[in-house]
Amino acid sequence: MSTTLSTDDKDDLLLACRYGDLEDVQTFVNNHGSSSLADLRDENGNCVLHMICANGHVDLLDYLLPLVPSTLLAAQNESGSTPLHWAALNRQLEIAQKLVLYPNGPGRNLIDIKNKTGLSPLGEAEFAGWEEGAKWFVEMMNLDAEGAMESTGDGDAVLDTEDGGQGDIEVEIEDADGQVARMTISGSSTNDKPEASKTS
Repeated sequence: MSTTLSTDDKDDLLLACRYGDLEDVQTFVNNHGSSSLADLRDENGNCVLHMICANGHVDLLDYLLPLVPSTLLAAQNESGSTPLHWAALNRQLEIAQKLVLYPNGPGRNLIDIKNKTGLSPLGEAEFAGWEEGAKWFVEMMNLDAEGAMESTGDGDAVLDTEDGGQGDIEVEIEDADGQVARMTISGSSTNDKPEASKTS
C-alpha cells in the first residue's frame, strides 16, 4: 500500500469526491489507505466532505464517514464554512441529516458553527430560501435545560408554550441585506409546516 501521495493523486481524489465517483474513491483507499483522507485539501481549504456534501453524493458519504475522523465533519475551509454549510447552501437535506445525526460526530453542534460571514448552516439555508432545510435545522438545534432555544447568532429563537405546552418555536433570522425571515414551527403533530414571512 503506497503512502506517498502525488499532487495528481490528491487532485484526482478531490475530483472523484466532487463528482461522486465511488469506485475511484474506493480504489484510492485500497491503494493509499484511509488515513490520508482527513488531510487532503484543495487550494481553498475544502476537504473531501465539502466536495461530497455540496453535491449530494449520499452513497459516497456513507462510505467515507466510517473511514475519516469525526472531527472532519466540522472542518472549516478558508471561508470558515463546514461541509454542513455547503449542504445547506445547495439544499442537500439527506446529506445534512446524515452529518448532524452521525452517531460518532459532533451532532447538533454542527448547526452552531459560523463561517467568516457570520452565518451558521441555518443562516445559509435561510439565505438560500431553503425553507425545508431551515425548518429541519430549527427542529434539531440545541436546547438549553429550561427549554429555551439557544441563540445561533443568526437571529432570535424562542420556545413559546402559551398554547398549553405544545412547544411552538418562533425563529427570526436576519440575512445580510437586513431582511428578517420569521418562521413558526408548531409542536403539534397535525401541523408540521412552518409559517414563514419576510420583513425588513
